[in-house]
Amino acid sequence: MGGSRSADPSGDRAVSGPRIALLGFSIECNRFAPVATEADFTSRTLVSGDAMLAEARSPAPRMLGELPGFVADMDAAGPWQPVPILLAMAEPNGPVEHIFFQRMMTQWENGLGAAGKLDGVYCVMHGAGLTTEDHDPEGTILTMARGVVGPTVPIVATYDLHANVAPADVDTIDAFIGYRTNPHLDMRERGIEAAQVLRRLLAGMNTHLAFVRLPIVPPTVTQLTGKDATQRPYGELIDLGQQRMHQSPYAGRIVNVSVMGGFAFADTPFNGLTVVVTATDADAAKALAREIAQAGWARRDRFRPHLTSLDDAVRLALDTEDRSTPPLIFADVADNPGGGGRGNTMWILQAFLGADVQDALVGVIHDPALAAEAHLQGEGTTFTARFNRGGGDEFSKPFSAPATVRRLLDGTVHGRRGIYANNTLDLGPSAALDIGGTTVVVLSNRYQCADPIFFEAFGLDIAAARVVVVKSRGHFRGGFDEFFRHDQVIEVDAPGLTSPILSRFPWKHMPRPVLPIDDHAEWSPT
Repeated sequence: MGGSRSADPSGDRAVSGPRIALLGFSIECNRFAPVATEADFTSRTLVSGDAMLAEARSPAPRMLGELPGFVADMDAAGPWQPVPILLAMAEPNGPVEHIFFQRMMTQWENGLGAAGKLDGVYCVMHGAGLTTEDHDPEGTILTMARGVVGPTVPIVATYDLHANVAPADVDTIDAFIGYRTNPHLDMRERGIEAAQVLRRLLAGMNTHLAFVRLPIVPPTVTQLTGKDATQRPYGELIDLGQQRMHQSPYAGRIVNVSVMGGFAFADTPFNGLTVVVTATDADAAKALAREIAQAGWARRDRFRPHLTSLDDAVRLALDTEDRSTPPLIFADVADNPGGGGRGNTMWILQAFLGADVQDALVGVIHDPALAAEAHLQGEGTTFTARFNRGGGDEFSKPFSAPATVRRLLDGTVHGRRGIYANNTLDLGPSAALDIGGTTVVVLSNRYQCADPIFFEAFGLDIAAARVVVVKSRGHFRGGFDEFFRHDQVIEVDAPGLTSPILSRFPWKHMPRPVLPIDDHAEWSPT
């Protein structure tokens, strides 16, 4: 269970409004993926000071929406003094190199120490971070922040709903605010909520936090929240939390309810579906957290993945040649760059090419060497495309095929829909290659294919395709839903670093037994 803190509303404030420190560390870390380095952050978002604020206020920032939402709401509410320190945000990867993390820790700590009197702190967290030496870097940051600013300065943190919640992620803060949509479409709204809650804390609100963790590690494909999903036990829990917080006996006492699905591939001692409640009453926080946890436990048998075999996926793709059959989108959920996958496995591509699937788009393959060669060849050139020539992990198998360079790009695009909407995305040297009846998009910088812009930037018509393959676990649903209904989505069972079949991984730190990895697990609300 969590702790409690209150702001000191009688403290002196500058005429220009409250002084709020801003910092963040946001990366989803897959224990089985290669180590993340400083370069992985600089290629996405590693900004500090005034540049951090300028980026947050940009109409097309590189950062995700939490900080832009927070800053916009604070700007609209009246005078305030932002104290931006450092925001480090990267695409999902392996554990962060600890030496680099320590350098950032020094910058965060020195920044808070040099800030002088602060009225509050806002922290952009992910919750599934790792370093090569730390299971809970977010808790390390928050513990440090609390030590620097003292017990009475309110700290508010936002988290991705894939957070693995350790005690330090709750006990050190005054409000815990998690995403409520998966695909993630509410990052900006959660930043806005954080600003509004922080202002309530500054006005004197006292909070109590409680959390309950279940021995359930939901596979990624069971964590959908969309209303069109047929199996959405996780979304039901989020909906229940939002309903109950406004009903008796909780109405007026609950500040936030967050249901964290967690991220299995981080492989931490605190993996497990977790309910976190922020309230003005300690008993209400504990009771509601326990109530929602009980509802989660009642749904425990529904957190089992149901995927389509590769052979069946090939058959379904071939069936789309009949124009009376609707087109289909195939999700390569086991090679999701949004979960640390390398974005370069060949199983689905090879199978579809071998079966002569036509009118297909495949994206996006992360292969800088192949993209560079396509640029050397030039548009219209036919050559032998050699995928994964440099090798990689056990899933990055080499594959070659005759290809024609259809279109080349080098630079940034603006995300159009879903998680990347309004974001500036640096693709690096990239190419669209025609291979038989399939067009494959190859990028130099690694992203999950969650936005139609990854095809549209190359002039490709998604609506004209009969088959679309995306390397994404679920965020593609928020980008491609204008082309494909839920019943047109096929989640394919293929090898990869992000396979939802969790029994395939050599877990070392995860508490056991947990469902659905193990056949049985025990939990009691007492």
